[in-house]
Amino acid sequence: MFERRQRRAVLLLSTADAILSLASFEAARAVRVALPLREFALDGPEAVLVRAFTLAAVLGAGRLTGAYARLSADERPRILQATVQQLLWASLALLTGLYLLHLEPPVSRLFLALMLGFLGALQLVLRGLADRFHGKFRRVLDARASVVLVASGGQVRRLTEVLEGAPRRRAKLLAVVDCDAVGPAGARRELEPLLLRDVVDEVLVSVPSERLRDLGDVLSVCEEHGVTTRVAADFFRQRPGQLYLDRLGEIPLLTFSTAPADEAQLLVKRAFDILFATASLAVLCIPLAAVALLVKATSKGPVLFRQRRCGLNGRVFTCFKFRSMVVDAEARRAEVEHLNQKDGPAFKVRDDPRLTPIGGFLRRYSIDEWPQFWNVVRGEMAIVGPRPAVPSEVRRYRTWQRRRLRMRPGLTCLWAIRGRDQLDFESWMQMDLEYIDRWSLLLDLKILALTVPVVMSGRNAS
Repeated sequence: MFERRQRRAVLLLSTADAILSLASFEAARAVRVALPLREFALDGPEAVLVRAFTLAAVLGAGRLTGAYARLSADERPRILQATVQQLLWASLALLTGLYLLHLEPPVSRLFLALMLGFLGALQLVLRGLADRFHGKFRRVLDARASVVLVASGGQVRRLTEVLEGAPRRRAKLLAVVDCDAVGPAGARRELEPLLLRDVVDEVLVSVPSERLRDLGDVLSVCEEHGVTTRVAADFFRQRPGQLYLDRLGEIPLLTFSTAPADEAQLLVKRAFDILFATASLAVLCIPLAAVALLVKATSKGPVLFRQRRCGLNGRVFTCFKFRSMVVDAEARRAEVEHLNQKDGPAFKVRDDPRLTPIGGFLRRYSIDEWPQFWNVVRGEMAIVGPRPAVPSEVRRYRTWQRRRLRMRPGLTCLWAIRGRDQLDFESWMQMDLEYIDRWSLLLDLKILALTVPVVMSGRNAS
């Protein structure tokens, strides 16, 4: 019914997957040992490591693909699709992890195939049974909640339909108190006998914001009886994006956010950014040095180009790039203004006459942006996110375009895999907002995976 209860269902599904993963491991090992093939052994630290990687891959794939949320939703879940998608991503993650570990001897491919096959079969059977006997399981695990609705006007009808319209929400509407009919004082007089006479699990309050203060007595009587009380916060004209309750000392704060606010997932994103950027700098140390020498040898001026850019929430930072233009490029911008191919505040010129001999090559394959891995390590940028804009462009943004500043800027984003420099300015902005609204760790991984072939091909770059 409510999000917190859905999280409990997600926890149960995750626990079930952990048990099934360990069972599949043991079953696959037993079958592989029994087969009259080449000798097989998987014991000791290697077995512990493979179990740990399997658990992490299965549970991580379930979370990142949204499989657990879909399986615990109110509507009948698409069990096969959710399970297959989770299993594919888990297999990819597990095989990648084992490849990077370089275990000796390597883990038997037949064993891995058996384990993943057993896991998929067990998941389908268990989830099919859970869906078939959904009502019985819910009665055992989560008793139906008895709800009293305290509302006014059209809210009474709307919330009544929501509470009663979906049987699998497991809510029983016990009574309705219409504030328009009885007034604030009458609402308490009608509510208190219900709390004394009946089993009431929760009270749901939904009135216009200007009338919340008048319902202090209703909230007080709920507190006195120890009944969970929920207040609907849908009285704003515009959708507030994500809404959650926070505290400033003892002061409760109703918080609205139009950017991702899941601190745990954002922390994982930041940890991944640091690891990926650090590893990239280590792997590219020799190519970085070679590019630096080429830049120095082919044109006068510093190797690195430093430019002020707008970062998270508009913070200004110094963005590093390999210099791809002549030293006085900024001073000569007026000479090429008429060649600008971008609309809006952006500025981009194909075959810019200010490019150095290797500048076009560096840009086409995004080699000039390699130093920005250092910006990522410093926390000024991310691997995936809206590109950092220069302050002069930001000052010309329309109001709705400024929301793209609410996420840390990145090296790549949706625009990079959907057209790159060929996009018009408004499409670019729309894609950045789409990324913010759809953001997840899985989306970041998808964008990163699709960016590699685009960059290596040099398509749509100028």
